[in-house]
Amino acid sequence: MEHHWVGEPAVSWAAMTYANVLDVAERDGSILVVPTGSLEQHGFHLPTATDSILVNAVAQEGATRTSETVPVVVTPPIWTGRSPHHLSLGGTVSLDTRGLLETLRQVAETALRNGFDALVFLNGHGGNASVVTDAVSEVGTAHPSVEVLGLTYFSLAADVVDGIRDSPTGGVSHGGEFETSLMLHVCPELVREDRITGTRRDEPYDAARQDLFVDGPLAVHREFDEYSDSGAVGDPEQASDSKGRELYDHIAANLGDLLTVIHDQNEARSN
Repeated sequence: MEHHWVGEPAVSWAAMTYANVLDVAERDGSILVVPTGSLEQHGFHLPTATDSILVNAVAQEGATRTSETVPVVVTPPIWTGRSPHHLSLGGTVSLDTRGLLETLRQVAETALRNGFDALVFLNGHGGNASVVTDAVSEVGTAHPSVEVLGLTYFSLAADVVDGIRDSPTGGVSHGGEFETSLMLHVCPELVREDRITGTRRDEPYDAARQDLFVDGPLAVHREFDEYSDSGAVGDPEQASDSKGRELYDHIAANLGDLLTVIHDQNEARSN
């Protein structure tokens, strides 16, 4: 697979002609996937587009695995998200909450004119999650004939991550073991392996998020330079290509399964 924003011709809006897009969209149970990432610091060792690269790769792979039976199109990733908490470290471009919500709304408003039956906002950045949920509600209300859904891709690894990770709680966070492993598999040429370093997340509030897979009900605002000098939070030293391959395959398979269920439900609604 070519890991760039154009993506796989079988499912990529960017690679299709407009007639191809319309052909897929007009099939019963058709699905549009909109990957949503960020452009923000990821420590000394990962590229600033890490979230956009990973969510795009997962979206393309999950869709490709089902494309023979599921009519699905994947847009290029929305390359910036809500990242104001990363600005203090530099190398970050951010939308505010209303800016991201309006971007998602306008992308949906125009893309859905092509006739898709379902829309999935596939999120790749934790700071976008609540806005994606709001976008699901707003777009769904405006388009009652379309099933609108939202999902953060790394949640699809929740059932296997404990058997793959070596770091304790706090090691799988921003630029930590999880994201670094995925990047070593998806785009190893962009990982500066000689600069891999991070600081394990040390959250003083038990009710707050501890890492990507240990969440809590308490929201806390901090700039990222309060967590880490490098900007990477977690244990990226524990990362490996083999872990990344296992995580990637599992996430893509789960996404493919989800797309199949969405298609089946909306195909039935269309008939």
